[in-house]
Amino acid sequence: MNITKNQIDDLNVQVTISVANEDYAETVRKRLNETKRKADIRGFRKGMAPLSLIQRLYGDQALYEAVNSVVSDALNSFIKDEKLRVVGEPLASEDQKENEWKAGNDFEFKFDIAQTPELKFEVSADDKIPYYEINVTKAAKEEMKKNMLSQAGSLEDVEKSTAEDYIIADISNGEHTAEGVYVSIKNVAEDVRPQFVGLKADDKVTVNVNEAFTNETDRAAMLKVGKDKLATLNPEFTFTVVNVKSFVPAEENQETYDKLFGKDAVKSAEEFDARIEQQIKSNHKQDADYRFSLDARKYFLDKADVQLPEAFLKRWLAYVNEGKFTKEQIDEEFDGFLRDFRWQLVRGYIMQKFGLKVEDKDIHDAAVSYAAYQYAMYGMGNVPENILEDAAKSMLGDERQVQRFEEQVEDNKAINAIRENVTLVTKKISEEKFRELK
Repeated sequence: MNITKNQIDDLNVQVTISVANEDYAETVRKRLNETKRKADIRGFRKGMAPLSLIQRLYGDQALYEAVNSVVSDALNSFIKDEKLRVVGEPLASEDQKENEWKAGNDFEFKFDIAQTPELKFEVSADDKIPYYEINVTKAAKEEMKKNMLSQAGSLEDVEKSTAEDYIIADISNGEHTAEGVYVSIKNVAEDVRPQFVGLKADDKVTVNVNEAFTNETDRAAMLKVGKDKLATLNPEFTFTVVNVKSFVPAEENQETYDKLFGKDAVKSAEEFDARIEQQIKSNHKQDADYRFSLDARKYFLDKADVQLPEAFLKRWLAYVNEGKFTKEQIDEEFDGFLRDFRWQLVRGYIMQKFGLKVEDKDIHDAAVSYAAYQYAMYGMGNVPENILEDAAKSMLGDERQVQRFEEQVEDNKAINAIRENVTLVTKKISEEKFRELK
């Protein structure tokens, strides 16, 4: 067997593997003997068919498998011996000639192999990255207080509906009836919404529900039918208002403080204002930390200046995604793929440089945190630990979720390492200016 290497450039190699009969003949013989031992052919006892028959029936397959096995082993050994940092996997060269698959022939195989570059850069105090401190304004505190009082508010009966209110109605089209239907007027289609404004108890309004409630899932729930039944219903429904409700913010008092923060955790307007400022600062810190992660990522991507074998990567993506994505789709998403791939390499280098690893506990904790975040999105804080653990366990049963959590942990560890070793250039900024940052 002969292996030759053609170094196209720093990142691309073409490897030619020439295979002679003596390189694969013994492997073919062993495969045919193994096939003979297991073969159950009519007219012969199991394993007793003549080798000539086995050769005629299975010879081509044995040859193909043997040659490919020999080539695969040789290619893997070459990659290991040459210490190649392979991108994706080797691809058959575009100038690969057709081999004649006949026992005794010599074969030649050409492979294109692409490498990732060898990274080498420092992460030190000489690297300066901005860190923003966002000012807490009076307007922001007033807005948060308004939101928190609204959060603690409740639905109360009112005489007439506005565009922000809710109506409870009995609805009918003469054939189908649904009682006690809740309608959030702001969720009604914009061109139909005015018909629901100014209504009071006992008022009637007839609308086409397909036009008024365009989301099929919501419409089916409102009509109390399965989605498959929607097409069979006459969409002209009369809504008879039972009552009108408006969401009224809570008053600022001890009862509201207890509802928001727990019993006696806040006891005065001054303490309430302090909590609001504390929450705003916490939110601003999260925003600033996220902004720092973006700036740090861009800074070290620029510093590392990672060069990639782009032509090869396009070929490889088309190969591994054959039948899933078109060439046009790959071209459209390619720049984003390159950005993410470059960051993976930089992130991996930083993890290695600082001896960082992703442990099972890190992935578990990330899953628990994500479960808590999901519950918080639905307004459910302080969820019991056992419920969060169950949710995390369910997510960790999904390989894709585990991979996502692992990447998230790697991101956090790499960014934290950067933050601990570079110089942070503190910049005070207004919330408005912060939002304008690109």
